[in-house]
Amino acid sequence: MTETALAGRIVAVTGGAGGIGREIASRFAAAGARVAIGDSDADAAAAAARALPGQVRGFALEVTDTGSFRRFLGAVEELWGPLDVLVTDAGLAFGNERAGGRTIAVNLHGVIVGVQLVAPGMRARGGGHIVTVATATAVGESLCAATKHGVLGYLGGVREQLRGSGVAVSALMSGVAGSPLEGGTDHPACVAAAVVDLVAAHLPSGTPARALRDSPDRSDPVTPDRIAMPGTDDSPVARRALDSVARAADGSQPRAQPAVHREHGAGDVGRAVAE
Repeated sequence: MTETALAGRIVAVTGGAGGIGREIASRFAAAGARVAIGDSDADAAAAAARALPGQVRGFALEVTDTGSFRRFLGAVEELWGPLDVLVTDAGLAFGNERAGGRTIAVNLHGVIVGVQLVAPGMRARGGGHIVTVATATAVGESLCAATKHGVLGYLGGVREQLRGSGVAVSALMSGVAGSPLEGGTDHPACVAAAVVDLVAAHLPSGTPARALRDSPDRSDPVTPDRIAMPGTDDSPVARRALDSVARAADGSQPRAQPAVHREHGAGDVGRAVAE
């Protein structure tokens, strides 16, 4: 069902050359989407694109550079058309306390740049989905944790600004994940599956989002804007979170779930989304 909902959709994944990002790209491609991998390592992005199934292309992308991000999005649009989904996964994790400026730039500013560039077009087209993977950090990684809190606050405000536009804004908070940056124990495939299921649930023709087909406001759908996947267990905890999303989306149980937390931003956040 997910394959039908996502077939032909145009998806961009930042940080997609390895780890969780690559797995997300692979899942979307396997579901029939056209996937653009953006990564600071252009060679790795190209290699990942060649190795993955379906329609996948790799591009150079420095998420902190507005010009680089704009060129990336322009190349994708020239190749396939306007973006349907942006997944921001690029990030720096452990061991970067000394490189504080770079960590903040990539983890927080990189998300802001991407949102500001894609949201206006999505709003004008009346639809789209922005998803950020906000992986939990280990105890003591205060700087990285601060950037994740910043991302959640920013996305909460943006979501309020886009309410009623048809553009969905979501954050998926996984446990410490098994990417090369983090050395954790979660399986990236579990996080990737959650991202793909979340995007499919927001689509009017997607499954399990049958209730969305007649919804006048898909920016506030029955699926949550923020999904917590606590802990480092890559199957039971995450599966319960995804199952609760599916049940809430098809109307078989109330929207409020223990594993799901709503984020409400404060009205106008200054110009979080570029006009």
